[in-house]
Amino acid sequence: MLTVMLTTLVDTETLSRHLDDPRWVVVDCRFILTDPEAGRRAYAAGHIPGARYAHLNEDLSSPVTPVSGRHPLPSPGTLAEKLGRWGIDKHSQVVVYDDSFGAMAARLWWLLRWLGHEAVALLDLGYPKWVREKRPITPDLPKIQPTQFHPTINHAMCVDADYVMQMTRAKERFLIDARAEERFRGEVELLDKVAGHIPGAINMPYEDNLDFTGEFMSDEALREHYQSVLGQAPPEKVVHMCGSGVTACHSVLAMEHAGLSGAKLYAGSWSEWITDPNRPVAKGE
Repeated sequence: MLTVMLTTLVDTETLSRHLDDPRWVVVDCRFILTDPEAGRRAYAAGHIPGARYAHLNEDLSSPVTPVSGRHPLPSPGTLAEKLGRWGIDKHSQVVVYDDSFGAMAARLWWLLRWLGHEAVALLDLGYPKWVREKRPITPDLPKIQPTQFHPTINHAMCVDADYVMQMTRAKERFLIDARAEERFRGEVELLDKVAGHIPGAINMPYEDNLDFTGEFMSDEALREHYQSVLGQAPPEKVVHMCGSGVTACHSVLAMEHAGLSGAKLYAGSWSEWITDPNRPVAKGE
């Protein structure tokens, strides 16, 4: 059993000390939305030794349907089977990383917690920092000892469109949209068919969780950042969303790191919301 469990962030030095620890499992989550095979190519060229590769579309999402968003949550059973094949069980300390400041890897961080696995941490500053520090990389595939992952789903971690619709009417909770400002305002939309945002949502781009170097801000700074909106309201009142439920996980992680536990995810996010023309859409601030 793990004596010390990392549940939000881990630095490169700590990971480097545990590369040979069989209880530590590293997962490469590099992915580019506009080039879905780019991450797999990058992994094949070189990755942190021992890292498995998780593809956002194939491993961390289920197939898209006419009424889903672009990245529907994977089937818990299917994901659990893959986690077992990757050598992850209840005794594993999982580390996830990407090359986009955690924007993609935070999805697997959230999914593991959704399935009841708390010991998962995001590599702060990710693969680029690892390479800059001249730490080891390899093109070799890892030798994996498959195991069994037994999920315990935490249904309270996510909400659906009906829940969000009630939020727009009751105005008693905080819907935080992690997309860039110009997408939130409806000025630019390159990924989804409709531009704008859900009425009543608050725009807090996920990049604001980071400092000028791309590193996560301190827990104190993150707490101040989110409490500037929440005030004295409990974090359980927060629902995070984005374009397809991926980068919003970055903000859930940031709040968790700040000690503000309990925020929920609207997994379908904007790309699901707009599949129903009866759902309201707003533009501007």
